[in-house]
Amino acid sequence: MLKQLAIVALLTVPLVPRAMAQDDVAAAPSCPHCGMDREKFATSRMLIEYEDASTVGTCSIRCAALDLAISLDKTPKAVKVADMTSKKLVDADKAFWVVSAGKPGVMTRNAKWAFADKAAAEAWAKQSSGTVVSFDEAMRSSYLDMHEDN
Repeated sequence: MLKQLAIVALLTVPLVPRAMAQDDVAAAPSCPHCGMDREKFATSRMLIEYEDASTVGTCSIRCAALDLAISLDKTPKAVKVADMTSKKLVDADKAFWVVSAGKPGVMTRNAKWAFADKAAAEAWAKQSSGTVVSFDEAMRSSYLDMHEDN
């Protein structure tokens, strides 16, 4: 019996990361700021983990920027974003962001997409006439775009 349990455990271990990758969508199926379906917008979704152990799942960097702006009394512990290619959450600070002015994005006129891989970001930037930028630059663009988008 113990052998069977060990075999089952070993066979299911590879499934754990995939299940964990979608736990954020199950925990927060819709964006608290705009109501958009986070599974439908899995390639742009973000997850903010605050030091007080609260989390907020958003549909996009625009709604993440909004949450950070209205949560000034909280300190973010981690900010994660979906990799455009795999839809897996990655550290937003380590991602390669593509900002494409004039190209529609999620909740904004200027698209902002994140990539875990620099080459993928550069290819997307070339295809969309975009620019590869840091997370800080993408976030700054989000704040500036909010005024124009509204």
